[in-house]
Order: sequence, then C-alpha cells, then structure tokens
Amino acid sequence: MKALVLFGALLFGTPLYAAQLNLELGASSRIWQTEELLKHPQVQTITISNDVSYKRDMSYRAVPLAALLTGIKPDDHLQAVALDGFAAELSAAPLLNKEGAQAWLAIEDPAKPWPPLSEGKHSAGPFYLVWTHPQAGNISPEQWPFEVASIKRMAPVAERFPALLPDPALTANDPVNQGFALFQKNCLACHRLNGAGDAQFGPDLNIPYNPTEYFGADFLKRYIRDPQSLRQWPQAKMPAFSEQVLPAGDLDLLVGYLRHMAGRKVKP
Repeated sequence: MKALVLFGALLFGTPLYAAQLNLELGASSRIWQTEELLKHPQVQTITISNDVSYKRDMSYRAVPLAALLTGIKPDDHLQAVALDGFAAELSAAPLLNKEGAQAWLAIEDPAKPWPPLSEGKHSAGPFYLVWTHPQAGNISPEQWPFEVASIKRMAPVAERFPALLPDPALTANDPVNQGFALFQKNCLACHRLNGAGDAQFGPDLNIPYNPTEYFGADFLKRYIRDPQSLRQWPQAKMPAFSEQVLPAGDLDLLVGYLRHMAGRKVKP
C-alpha cells in the first residue's frame, strides 16, 4: 500500500501527506494547501529561540500570519482550532503586528518533516502558529497552537459563552473582569468552564468543582506555575506559566476570577 502511495505521489507530483488549512474569515475565506503555502511570495526561513513546544531553538519555513488574514481588522476575534481539539481564542490585533511580537504560520514540508514533540508523539505540524520576539507582546504559551487545522473569525468569547461571565454588577475594570480576560487568554484554549467553551482538551474548571475549592490558594498558584512539580503522569500536557508570561499580579487576578466563578456555577 505504501508503495502505491509513493508511486501516486511521484506520478502526479504531489507531496506526501500534504495538508490543508481552512481560513474561515467571512468574505475572504480560503483553503490553503501545504504546497501553496510553501510557495507563498512572503514565505521565508525564521528561527525561533526556545520554541514553546520543542523547548529548544527551531527553524521553520513560515509566512507572516498577517499576510493570510485578508480582511481581518485589529478588533476582530479569531479562533485557531487544532486537530486534537485545542481551541485557542486569539485577539486579532497581535496577529496583525508587523514589528515587535510577530505571529507566523510555520509550514511543515512533507519532504522535510519536523521532529516529534516527544518520544512516540507526532510533530507540531502540519501548521504551527509561532512568534518572533514574543516577550515584546507578553505572548502566552496558549497563543502557540500546533497541529492547526483552521483559523476562524468568531464573535467575542463573552457573546458566545455567557456562562463564563462574572457578575454583571461588577465594573469593567473590576479585578474579577481583569481575571476573566486572563482566563480567555491563558486557559480557554484547553478548558471549559460551566460547560462553556469550544475546547475538548482539558477538564471543566467549575463543574463539578472549581480548582479553588480543592486546592489551597498557594498550591493552585504553584500548580499553574509548574504543573509537573505537583502532579506527574506520562500524558500530562498542561504547560508551565512562568512569571514572564503570567506575572504574579496577573496570576492573582486569574485565581480571583476562578474563585468568583465558584459561586456562579451553571450546569451544562
């Protein structure tokens, strides 16, 4: 069977295991094939220092993501969905940057596959959203989705999932609402809360119990900082959130939001 696949690829000149990326952007929606992206006029080789997923320096053939987001405006909201159910909620403004922290779509060439993320696992391909100079934009690990299958323009999280909202009596600049913004950026890609969210990756963070109900505050913060320091198992996937990514004040705000939502349970 493999010989037939190889023969077909050679006969028709198509790369083995090429993939496609669905951009669902409204009027400018498009499906990109691997081969098309590798020939994009803005494709180039970039080097990523201390890549979030590979934990080392990596080089990729990549296209500036802004070049693919036709018709998208800074105040739009996007969602990058991975093959494994990871659903990263992304504000469009940082993705459109052309200086400072800049987003790129890294493209895995089937003829030159990337290494596996770890022993026995797949690579980060076929498409991987990476960043140059991420520290300039306080970019979270959750803003580095790999195995990307689609990028969609969506309504903001608060409109799509009202069960995530804090008490509406709180002011816009209340610390709980600030924590909600951090939750969207750092947690919603993997977790649901009150059954709300698109992720199919990690457990719900409010139903049946909120982590603030079974973790002491100090241990919950330690867990978010370095999950493997408190719980270790082979399939663990939650990344560590360093102080560079999530400063101490932001971590307090995030935990404050979770604590607040423990009193706002809504069964899905």
